[in-house]
Amino acid sequence: MKTNILLILGHPSQNSFCNALLNAYKKGVERTGANCKTIYISELDFDVNLADGYKTGEKLQLEDDLAEAQKLILWADHIVLSYPNWWGFMPAITKGFIDRILLPDFAFKHHSGKIFPEKLLKGKSLRLLVTMDTPKWWFYLIYRASQYQILKDIVFGYVGFDLIRFSTFGFMRKSTDKQRTKWLQKVEQLGTQLK
Repeated sequence: MKTNILLILGHPSQNSFCNALLNAYKKGVERTGANCKTIYISELDFDVNLADGYKTGEKLQLEDDLAEAQKLILWADHIVLSYPNWWGFMPAITKGFIDRILLPDFAFKHHSGKIFPEKLLKGKSLRLLVTMDTPKWWFYLIYRASQYQILKDIVFGYVGFDLIRFSTFGFMRKSTDKQRTKWLQKVEQLGTQLK
């Protein structure tokens, strides 16, 4: 049975190194024969604000593009999300996408008498490809890669993703063409390994 790979571009522009990384990963995946589909968040038509939270208690209505994105997430065995680190986190449109699709009864379910929810997206793996204008050593040593801990434990781990890996690329402003080529080759290799 073929593995299903979902690539998600979280950079608002397709003319970005984040998209180049996704394309390199896809190139690697294509050599394995796995199924591969792509979501460009900036092309979706949706309100990024979860305006009323979960207060209504009714099934939250999704725009067609988000409903389709949920179907693709359920379809996928492995998801790759590529985005830039802006002001210590992902772009607003990417955060809004996550807020809007990781909903109760899709990503998690609370049960009476239980403290922790049932994780509805178990069995999936995730690779995040994150670019930044922060030196990589500074991001890990000074900032302690805090956004990664949040994404691993509070976001994707909370809804059941079993294996969550991060690849960090920085700092972009000082990178050379040679360095970027090496990064793309590294990501292509990850694609051939489906991880």
